[in-house]
Amino acid sequence: MKNHYTKKLGNVIEINESQIQDHLGELVRGTVEETLNLMLDAEADSLCNAARYERTASRTDTRAGSYERNLQTKAGEVKLKVLKL
Repeated sequence: MKNHYTKKLGNVIEINESQIQDHLGELVRGTVEETLNLMLDAEADSLCNAARYERTASRTDTRAGSYERNLQTKAGEVKLKVLKL
């Protein structure tokens, strides 16, 4: 069980620091997950020479869906969508 530390600032504001830290941690983890997935998607675009659903004569490969992988980072565990090419 987590210790909840509440600091009172005068008689008006109460700040629960552990809730703020938890929220910021989740925000960072979500941002890391989103960034890594966008980087994987951009790499797939580069390898295929086309964006998702784009049809071009220079397209060298096709996308065949994706599968999920968990990756442990300093920000926490993130779910990556690894694309099948």
